[in-house]
Amino acid sequence: MTDEYAAVKRGKLVLKGDKPKAKKRKHKKKDKSDDSKVDEDLLKHGGWWRIDKVEDITGSVSIEFGNNCYVSALDNGLFTIGSPHGDGEGPSPEEIFTAFPAGENKFALKSGYGKYLGVSKDGVVVGRSDAVGPMEQWEPVWQDGKTAILSSLNKFMSVTPDDDSVIAKSVSAGENEYCIIRSNKAKEVNKAVLPAEEEGNLNEVEVNYVKKFQKFQDKKLRLNDGSVTELKRAKIEGNLHETLLDRRSKMKADRYCK
Repeated sequence: MTDEYAAVKRGKLVLKGDKPKAKKRKHKKKDKSDDSKVDEDLLKHGGWWRIDKVEDITGSVSIEFGNNCYVSALDNGLFTIGSPHGDGEGPSPEEIFTAFPAGENKFALKSGYGKYLGVSKDGVVVGRSDAVGPMEQWEPVWQDGKTAILSSLNKFMSVTPDDDSVIAKSVSAGENEYCIIRSNKAKEVNKAVLPAEEEGNLNEVEVNYVKKFQKFQDKKLRLNDGSVTELKRAKIEGNLHETLLDRRSKMKADRYCK
């Protein structure tokens, strides 16, 4: 059954609670609370999380239709749906757009070719404009846990089953118009509760914690040579602090490590 979107619902940004610290590392799996469950959707999409409010539609975003398939820009100014990605993979470069606010509850998108996405009078989504006008403004609509994108002509974006082209022709939103807008930027958190050590990228965070806890003997920093990918995964899974401690412990550079 096709439901017409009539109202917008904005979700709240949910912050994970602090996990209880384990006294012994061998018990850390037992001590994990229900609040620190892994976000399977985030892992499946390579760290790209589901946007549910217009304020988050800024910077790098992707539009997912179906299962791990994203709107992809073509060099002729048209758009198609890309091939399915495997679990753990994010969108490809041609499937990533730059989003900008464009008035109340609206946004604009720029493709990797430097052109803004708009809609033609016959309902085809095109990316050939060098500036944002009325036809390049889009409105996100959330209702009943589903997302759709409304064009300036009050038609919803979808993908044509026949040739996989991207259009905006339907006055109502159904299964073909449902999509997910995704972002990979760090979610906004309350800076009042964010430790100073966690400001910056993950490399800087690790350096900050090493400086804080390292037993200085020769005044040289001892950093673990492990990949930052390990830290990215730990952040997604909610055990960043434990992973940082493990990495410092291997370097025997933490005064709280034996």
